[in-house]
Amino acid sequence: MNNRAEVREFLISRRALVNPEQVGLPAGTNRRVKGLRRNEVATLAGVSIEYYTRMERGAISGASPEVLDSIAKALRLDDAERAHLFDLAHAASPVARPPRRRNTKTWVAHPSLQWTLDAVTAGPAFVRNGRMDLLAANNLARAFYKDVYDMPGQSPNIARHTFLEERAHDFYPDWELFAEVNVAILRTEAARDPHNKELHDLIGELSTRSEEFRRRWGAHNVRHHGTGSKTFHHPVVGEVTLAYEGLEMAAEPGLTLTIYAAEPGSASEQALQLLASWAATEYGAPRSSIKAQESTDH
Repeated sequence: MNNRAEVREFLISRRALVNPEQVGLPAGTNRRVKGLRRNEVATLAGVSIEYYTRMERGAISGASPEVLDSIAKALRLDDAERAHLFDLAHAASPVARPPRRRNTKTWVAHPSLQWTLDAVTAGPAFVRNGRMDLLAANNLARAFYKDVYDMPGQSPNIARHTFLEERAHDFYPDWELFAEVNVAILRTEAARDPHNKELHDLIGELSTRSEEFRRRWGAHNVRHHGTGSKTFHHPVVGEVTLAYEGLEMAAEPGLTLTIYAAEPGSASEQALQLLASWAATEYGAPRSSIKAQESTDH
């Protein structure tokens, strides 16, 4: 990833989103740029126009946390955007240490993690990385994301399924929203882990094969994806609306444990129960239960 280009395009894109009136400046009638001017951002941040111009050209290495925070406030960045700016500055540092990386092709969930996932029986539970690979799951999650797991010749990846699989448009009734979320997660991860070849190979693949992805990637939107609700149209049980919680894994930095749950007594809960029955027929007992039974037999 070209860090200077990423910094430049991110700052320009955020500056364009702030109207002068939002920060107490007169709009005027002779504006040639959308949003704020560079000198206005510099004034709001308390830095010189020369310094901010260098930053917006990508020279962010060495910027202090105080300056970055001032720029974030001037551009009215939300928590995810502020963290993204700090990640870009960290990546530009000549002494920055890359985050620990794991090979997704050989990574295997340790037994206690799989036991934990299998212990969640009322909803899909899975572990993903910032690249949107599904690394571990309970049977209900495998059934829920059956089309993601069914993509031939590919490891299960939510982003690839979203942009390269026609079935995704049926699975996500609000496909536009899900597409935006996927791109924002990948954009966030690309700044956090700028030297991850697997991640950039995926971004290159999606950019080449999907105009929808390419257009959204250019918007430079980022987000933290921790909690909320989503509506899906599952090929086996139909429409379900589920709450979700995403938990960062302290023992596995960079991985997220996500659990979906339906409102008690709702039609979505009944649909999940039906899907659990289907999963039991399709996949059998959870692998951890089989291993535990084998240990007992011996």
